[in-house]
Amino acid sequence: QVLLPQNDQMVLSKIIKRKRNADGSLVGTKNSNPILDSRIYEVEYPDGSAAEYATNVITECLYSQTDDNGNYDFTLSCITDHRCNSNAIPKTEGWFNTKTGTRRRVITTKGWDICVEWSNGSSSWIPLKDIKESNPVQLAEYAILQGIHNEPAFAWWSNHVLKKREQIISKVKARLKVKHMKFGIEIPRTIKEAKEMDIRNGTDHWVKAIDKEFKNIRKAFRILDEGTKIPVGSTKITYGIIFDVKFDLTRKARVVAHGYKNYDVSPHITYASVVSRESVRIMFLLAALNNIEVLAADIAGAYLNAPPKEKVHVTAGPELFGIEYEGRTAIVVRALYGLKSSGAAWRSHFNSTLYDIGYKPSFADDNVWMKPETKKNSNERYYAYISVYVDDICICHENPQAHMDNIGAAFDLKTGSVKFPDMYLGTNVKRRDTHTGEECFAMGANDYVKEAIRVVETQMKKDGVAFNSKASHPFSSVTYRPELDCSQHCDHIQANYYQNLIGVLRWIVELGRMDILFEVACMSRYTSNPRAGHMQQVLNIFNYLKSHAISWIHFDHNKINVQWDNSLGMNPIKRAEILKEQYPDAEESIPTNAPTPRGKSVQINCFVDADHAGDKITRRSQTGILIFCNMAPIVWYSKKQNTVETSTFSAEFVALKTAVEILDGIRYKLRMFGVPIDGPSNVFCDNLSVVRNSSFPDSPLKKKHCSIAYHKVRESIAGGSVLLYYESTKTNLADLFTKSLSVERRKILMCGMFG
Repeated sequence: QVLLPQNDQMVLSKIIKRKRNADGSLVGTKNSNPILDSRIYEVEYPDGSAAEYATNVITECLYSQTDDNGNYDFTLSCITDHRCNSNAIPKTEGWFNTKTGTRRRVITTKGWDICVEWSNGSSSWIPLKDIKESNPVQLAEYAILQGIHNEPAFAWWSNHVLKKREQIISKVKARLKVKHMKFGIEIPRTIKEAKEMDIRNGTDHWVKAIDKEFKNIRKAFRILDEGTKIPVGSTKITYGIIFDVKFDLTRKARVVAHGYKNYDVSPHITYASVVSRESVRIMFLLAALNNIEVLAADIAGAYLNAPPKEKVHVTAGPELFGIEYEGRTAIVVRALYGLKSSGAAWRSHFNSTLYDIGYKPSFADDNVWMKPETKKNSNERYYAYISVYVDDICICHENPQAHMDNIGAAFDLKTGSVKFPDMYLGTNVKRRDTHTGEECFAMGANDYVKEAIRVVETQMKKDGVAFNSKASHPFSSVTYRPELDCSQHCDHIQANYYQNLIGVLRWIVELGRMDILFEVACMSRYTSNPRAGHMQQVLNIFNYLKSHAISWIHFDHNKINVQWDNSLGMNPIKRAEILKEQYPDAEESIPTNAPTPRGKSVQINCFVDADHAGDKITRRSQTGILIFCNMAPIVWYSKKQNTVETSTFSAEFVALKTAVEILDGIRYKLRMFGVPIDGPSNVFCDNLSVVRNSSFPDSPLKKKHCSIAYHKVRESIAGGSVLLYYESTKTNLADLFTKSLSVERRKILMCGMFG
C-alpha cells in the first residue's frame, strides 16, 4: 500500500498487479536506472475505483513517505475498537494477596489488542502494552467510555493516568512553548517581541528587517476602491509576519499569506525544488576544469516578480498601507510568500526567462540549467551552467556577465550581489592554486563557523560556563562513546537547545567541515532524548571548531595517478575483464537521453571503510564514504548500518555496496550534465578479503547474508562502472568517518582531504 493522489488528495491505495497488453504480455520493462524503467502497475483506491501508475511515480511516493528502513511514520488519529482473547485475565482473577495479606490488583496487559486509526486513514490492531506506553491518556479515556476500565488489563493503571492527566498534558504543552531558535539564535514570534529583543541585545537587526520587508511587500497587493466587487472565485485569507535566520545568520522578516486557508489548490501547482549542494560542488569543479568564469547574484523579492496561480484577497491592516486603508479589501496580485503555489509560480516565471536565453534544465537536477557553448579563442566546446536556489543564481560561463545582464533586464538584482560569489548558499568561496600551480576554487564554512561559535559562547556566558582550553579533538576523549553515557537526561529546554546545536553542526558538515562528520553523526542519534554528557560533547565539538576555525576544501581539477601494487596480485582492470565472463550480461545503465559530452573528462575516486560492530550497545557497524571527482571532494557520508554484521568482512561488504550505489548516482548526474567520464570509478577499500571476493572470479560467496552486496558489487565491476583497489588502512581517507581517531591519525588523513 502507498499514498497516491486521487481527486487532489493523497489516499492510501493498493498496488494490485502489473498491467498487461491484450495478448497477455507485461507492459514495460524493468531497468536499474529509474528513468529508463517503463513498467506500469494497476492501483486500487479505497472507494474501489482503479488507476494506472508508472513505476517511477509509485517509487517516488514510497520514498517520500518512508524512512531509510522503508517504514511508514504516521501519527495516531483515534482509537476505534478493542478485542481480547483467551489469554486475557478475567475479572474474577484480577486480584492477588501479598505475603503481608495486602490485596493488590494483577499487573497485566495480556490478551488485549486495540484498533487504532492512523493519520493517513488506515487502521491496524496494536497490542495493549504498546499503545499504553505511547498514548496512555487517550487509551484510559477510551476505556472509561467503553466501560472496560474495570477489566484487569486496565484497572491497575487507568485511574492513576486520568488523575495525572492535566499534569501530563501540561508537560507536553511546556515542550511546545520552548524558545524558537535557529542556528542558535532566538527567533521572535511577533513584531513587538522582535523590537524587545533588539532593545535587550542592543542591536537593530530585527527592526531593519521589518522595515525592509514592508517597504518591498506593498506591491503584492492592490487595494480595491470602495464599492468594487471582489473578483469571482477569489478566496478570503489572512496574513501575518514571520521571522527567520538566513544561512549567513542575517535576520529576515517576511510577510506571509495564510495560504492554508485556501483549500481549493491542486497539488500539481505547488511543487518547487532547489539545486542540491552536490550539484553546486560539481559545477565549481567543472568551472575550474574547463577554465570558465563564475558569477553569482541574488534576485530581489523573487516571489513578488511572479503573478499568483491562486485567486485570493485579504483585509488590509494598518501596518500595510497605513491607518486610512485599514479594513479595506486588497487583492493579492503577486506570488506572495505563504501561498501554496508561490514557490512553483516563481519557479515557472523564472524558468521562462532561462529558456529565452537558450538554457535547458538537466534531467539529473532540474535546478541546474545547461547550454552548449564554444570558446571564442580556442573553439573548445563546453557546457555553460546556471544553478538556481530560489532567488540565488550562479552562472558558469566564459562570459557570464552577458547572461547576467539578460537576467537583470527581466528582474531586479540586489545591489552589490552581482559578483564572484565569495559567499554562496552560506559557504565561503575563493580562488586558490592547485598543487600544479593552476587556479581552482575552494569552499569553506569559516564565516558560518565563527558566527555559530559566537552565538554558542554568548549563550554559555548567560549560563555561567565557558570553554576551559583549546580542544584538539571533537570529543573530549578519543575513547568517549555516546551510547555508553549514563549521565542525567536533559530537561525539555535543554533538549530543545541540544537539537538546535545539532542542526547547526549538521549544516557546518554540509558546508564542508567533514572532519567532524563522524562525531556529529554519532551525536545526532540522541536528539529525541539527550543526556547531560551528550550536551557536553556537543559543546566540545564547538570548542574544537573554535580551535580549528579555518578550513578549506579545494576543488582541485587535476586527476589522481592511480597505480596498482603488483605484489597484491592481478591488476584490477584484468580482474574486471575476467569477471565479465562470469557476468556476461552485466552492463552499466547509461541513459539514452544524456546530452552529448563536452569539455574535459572527470575521473571518479571513492574511499570506503567500515568500523565493525562500532556501536557498543547495538553492535551495528559504521559506514564511511568519501567520493572525489578528480581531486575535488563531492560526497562525504557517515552512517550507522541498518543491520548487525557478524564479521568485519560482512560490514565492509555492506559499506562497499552502499558506496557503489552512490557512485551510480554520481555517474548518472555527471552524464546528464554532459560531462565525459574517465573510465570506471576507482574504489579504494582496506579489506583485502572484500577486494578478492568482489573482483576475483574464483572467489565463492561463503556467506548468504552478503549475497545482495556481493552480486551488486561484482556486477558493477563486470559492467565497467567500478574498479576495486586495495588501499592500506593507514591511507584510507574514509577511516576518519567510521571511528574516533587520535589527534595524530586525524592530522594525517585530513591532510589528504584538505590538501
